[in-house]
Amino acid sequence: MERSSSRRISRRQRLLGAAMGLGLSLSGPTAHAADNLVFVSGGFRRTIPVADLSTLANTGAAPGLLGDVLRFSQQNPKDVAGLLNQSISLPITLVSRLLNTRIGEAILERLSRIVYPLNAPGVGVPALRSAVVMGLANGNGSITAVSFLKAYPTRDIEVSIPALLGLMQKASSISELVRFFSESPLDGLRGNGETGASPKKAEP
Repeated sequence: MERSSSRRISRRQRLLGAAMGLGLSLSGPTAHAADNLVFVSGGFRRTIPVADLSTLANTGAAPGLLGDVLRFSQQNPKDVAGLLNQSISLPITLVSRLLNTRIGEAILERLSRIVYPLNAPGVGVPALRSAVVMGLANGNGSITAVSFLKAYPTRDIEVSIPALLGLMQKASSISELVRFFSESPLDGLRGNGETGASPKKAEP
């Protein structure tokens, strides 16, 4: 019985560690830049300083608890650093318009169930919208996970581990999740610079 219970605890801990490691990749401060990512699941709570993520992105080395999390979730710090530095270039004006359309609201709503201001999930959508637009503006039309966090308008960002685990079941890799939330919904912007346009009907 003792061995079985120990195995169950070990599996649960590994799952939480994997969720935290994944969340770090999904994500120089402004006046209200994010200082911390707070991973929460019931009574479980762990805080990762954004400064440590910035260090990982710049050096490939993960300090403190961040290093422990990546080791625990069996993720290579250099791979995560590569994802943190992955830059996405998008036209600011059109992205701003997109994020105020139905599809934009749907994307933000989905994300805001996972990432939102600490203890204030109700304002997750406007916080995300602001972080994306300001992150692109600060990066002259390009944004990375770190620059997104630096543009986030609250100091502490809560990451819901249960919601993150639910998302993990829908994709087989971190890269797929990054593409799902950043590239796929915005392909139209790169293709023709327009959003919400209806396809032209073929001439009879």
